[in-house]
Amino acid sequence: MNARITPDPAPTHLDAFWMPFTANRQFKGNPRLLTRAEGMHYWTADGRQVLDAVAGLWCVNAGHSRREITEAVAQQLSTMEYAPAFQMGHPSAFELANRLVEIAPPGMDRVFFTNSGSESVDTALKIAIAYHRARGQGQRTRLIGREKGYHGVGFGGMSVGGMVNNRKFFAAALLPSVDHLPHTLDIGHNAFTRGLPHWGMHLANELERLIALHDASNIAAVIVEPIAGSAGVVLPPLGYLKRLREICDKHDILLIFDEVITGFGRVGKPFAAQVFDVTPDLMTSAKGLTNGAIPMGAVFAQRKIYDAFMQGPENAIELFHGYTYSAHPAACAAALAALDVYKREGLLCRAAELAPTWEEAVHSIRGPSNVIDIRNFGLIGAVELEPRPGKPGARGFDVFLKCFERGVMVRVTGDTIALSPPLIVEEKQIAQIVETLAGAIRDTA
Repeated sequence: MNARITPDPAPTHLDAFWMPFTANRQFKGNPRLLTRAEGMHYWTADGRQVLDAVAGLWCVNAGHSRREITEAVAQQLSTMEYAPAFQMGHPSAFELANRLVEIAPPGMDRVFFTNSGSESVDTALKIAIAYHRARGQGQRTRLIGREKGYHGVGFGGMSVGGMVNNRKFFAAALLPSVDHLPHTLDIGHNAFTRGLPHWGMHLANELERLIALHDASNIAAVIVEPIAGSAGVVLPPLGYLKRLREICDKHDILLIFDEVITGFGRVGKPFAAQVFDVTPDLMTSAKGLTNGAIPMGAVFAQRKIYDAFMQGPENAIELFHGYTYSAHPAACAAALAALDVYKREGLLCRAAELAPTWEEAVHSIRGPSNVIDIRNFGLIGAVELEPRPGKPGARGFDVFLKCFERGVMVRVTGDTIALSPPLIVEEKQIAQIVETLAGAIRDTA
């Protein structure tokens, strides 16, 4: 509350930082600088209050500047700022793993720590390939992702991902043994559906076609987001994920859920796997794990996968993979404190309680001719706009800017406005988000 609000830096002071996933020239010409945050709000350098409708970047699920998390991190840093995770350990790493297993889908009782969603994905892919090798099926190296999928920015994640702009510059360096399922976004059949679309379950059967093409004996894993966020909120049709699970079981292929966005309460339970009643073999997470306070990720694995590696001499390393900052003490402290907040305030289930109100509010935006679809599930929403002729993404970006100017921060991806407010959001704030977004859309040609 007492943080000093600094003035806008001079334009030349912005040059050194090459910003990620940002139109750098546009931003530095008219910067949007955030200087502090608390609860549901950010404050800008000039003192304006901005309602956060995207939980930072899908990660600040319990709201900003939680005292409990700040104090836990400060105490850990003053006690032990770092401990190696190679051949050594510290108590909070094991405590955190045990706490996570308690809220994970049944059977997913082994946890490997990373530092981001991208690292979690690449870790899961490596574990999947190494798992098959460990059990004598080393030829299973092919990976299957999905169009419009986003799995981070590592070469593994980009390879299984299906977003063109994330792939085209690096196409020659992507993994070679990768194929893709078709995406499930079909506005022609499912426009303005409330909740999961009814049309599209049959698209899961495309996996059988890819298996026939490559043969199951060569395929290691299928990776999908239960709900894709970065592509503009792509929802799974009813029965789609269960069908993928059935096909993977039939052919002894591992199923990986990327829950970096959906994990930690976003859809009404700790993980989307529990909401959709489909348990994967591996599951990636990050973002909400520490409430965004410290970078951290985790990969959950079923026991059979872990056990496949536990062979040979006991002093031999079973998996040649890891990070200097795996299970970093400060990150563990943040995650443990975040889990305490989630549990005490019932936040891992709160999205289910708010979902009906959220659905009604988001779908109330329907009306303007340039709104061509609205999608929602849990506390996730998306409003898709008609692109301007010859200028894809321009209308969406203008709406994003108008919302920010009017005191609400939304997420823009192409011509889709995505919403994912902190799980502490109140009904009056939902109304503010929707009213501001609807007004910005109406005022944007």
